[in-house]
Amino acid sequence: MLAYTLKRLGMTALVALLSAVLLAALVHLVPGDPVKTILGPRASPEMSARVRAEMGLDDPISVQIISFVTGALGGDLGKDFVSQQPVTKLIGMALPHTIILALVGLGLAVILGVPLGVYAAAHPDTWIDRFTGVLSVSFITLPAYVAGLLLLLLFSVRLRWLPAIGVGDLSDPLDYISHLILPASALAILWVGYLARLVRASVLEVLTMNYIRTAYAFGLRERVIFYKLALKNAIIPTIAVLGVGMGSLLGGAIFIEVIFTRPGLGRLIYDAIAARNYPIVRGGVLVTTVLFVLANLVADLSYYVLDPRIREEGATR
Repeated sequence: MLAYTLKRLGMTALVALLSAVLLAALVHLVPGDPVKTILGPRASPEMSARVRAEMGLDDPISVQIISFVTGALGGDLGKDFVSQQPVTKLIGMALPHTIILALVGLGLAVILGVPLGVYAAAHPDTWIDRFTGVLSVSFITLPAYVAGLLLLLLFSVRLRWLPAIGVGDLSDPLDYISHLILPASALAILWVGYLARLVRASVLEVLTMNYIRTAYAFGLRERVIFYKLALKNAIIPTIAVLGVGMGSLLGGAIFIEVIFTRPGLGRLIYDAIAARNYPIVRGGVLVTTVLFVLANLVADLSYYVLDPRIREEGATR
């Protein structure tokens, strides 16, 4: 277990390091001049040159890459070009809203998608199974930003049940939750369908295993076989997918936060791209990448602990 964990941690650190290097290099390929965006088109050449030097944009790209990577390793992601505030401070203010949104979206996907898949697997080749199949595929093909717009038009504009924009007041839990329902639901819809299809397929596959036939031969009740034997093993592949799902939800949160005007990390990156604010773009994307990799690491380790076959393969190598 220790060797497996150290190996995965090493791969995680390597991915994070390579991501930092690529971000520092690729951000210079984005068209537009941040100095002109900040100062405006009427700024004098002397003023532009002075601001460019203060931002470090005159340094060679290799120097800028090394500076960014070494700073990121020490927790320094630079300063905002506009406000001159540390990027880590701005990300720290925005990140909690994005993490809460992604976690609630993932929780909704699990709460709705897993039972839907189990119910479909318990009634194979029936109208219930076909209906859940059509529903799941419809959810999978619905992008988060489209779902967000539809939910916004229905529940905020037409019915006026829920607030349309903003994040609410954290000191008032009911207000915060009411602002969270629509964006979290928009994020969860695609993964509800995906988890439902995955769980259904996994359960039906496990039901064909030899030990399930043996359990039937020994006269165990079908309910016990389905829920205590088949479902327990069929859920294991779903855990590995949840890490990818968390990363996907963090990425989808960018569009959702823009649609619902939520002050999260996605909105911060979006506004920084529009303003050519390189430090925020690099820092925000790097933090998102690290969170994605860590989510996959946790899912990978959980999969290793829960599935004895992975442990046996690791022991034989």
